[in-house]
Amino acid sequence: MSLAPPRSRSGRIKIDVLIPAIDKDLETLPFVIDAIRKQVKHPIGKMMIVSPNSPRIKALCAQKKCTFVHERTVLPITKKQIRYRSKRWERSGWLLQQLLKLSGDRLGSSRYFLTMDADTVLIRPHVFWQKGKPVFYCRSWSHPEYFRVSQRLMGRKRAAPSSFVAHYMLFEKAKLARMKKRMEARHGTRWYQAILRSIDRSKQFGFSEFELYGNFVYAANPKGVVLKRCLNKSLNQSVKSISPKRIKALASTFRSLSFHKRRGYSLKPKGLRK
Repeated sequence: MSLAPPRSRSGRIKIDVLIPAIDKDLETLPFVIDAIRKQVKHPIGKMMIVSPNSPRIKALCAQKKCTFVHERTVLPITKKQIRYRSKRWERSGWLLQQLLKLSGDRLGSSRYFLTMDADTVLIRPHVFWQKGKPVFYCRSWSHPEYFRVSQRLMGRKRAAPSSFVAHYMLFEKAKLARMKKRMEARHGTRWYQAILRSIDRSKQFGFSEFELYGNFVYAANPKGVVLKRCLNKSLNQSVKSISPKRIKALASTFRSLSFHKRRGYSLKPKGLRK
């Protein structure tokens, strides 16, 4: 029997926060941090920024009272060792930040941690635990390759009716550790090596940490989770150019804003749906 999660005086469970980031995320990262503190309705323990050895990110951590974590202390592999690229795109760093999120069970002291993409800003209040169940924010479409790779890794097909790629997710450390142990037992190697070996490197969108973990939790107990629509909006402009008035207007329809296209790619190709 699992123990009930520890709660604060407000009745909300306490969570840590983990955000992988690099220098080019500095345009959005301050807004991401501020929005988490405003919109996440849980007591926050450590706010951890996992990054290369960047003086600029260290300075931001000091300014925003976050904990800087050098990515080399989290994973024994680097972006250079991943080599996930083609003549048209470079995705090694994109994959590395996913592996860093999946390493969060080794960081912080809370039983739960929220991971957040460094280019996604919350604009409405969020809870991640409701009526004794974790809350997952979901969307209706995804990349089929995400599910093919997850099936190779875990030996089971997609379980959930929706996609878990909302650009943020609450992880429970014990469940995450259990999932990684199952991968290691199945593949006879460390969990991150199993992921790297399972990816089709000819595919630009070859893996999702959110689909992997979300479906692992959902398959174990579909009635034990709460699924909510993520209502995310991708914008092709600078976060600094959006006025408070427009954010308020957008918040009537959306829960979060993402600025993916500033990185030179769109996450939703034509023709891909649920």
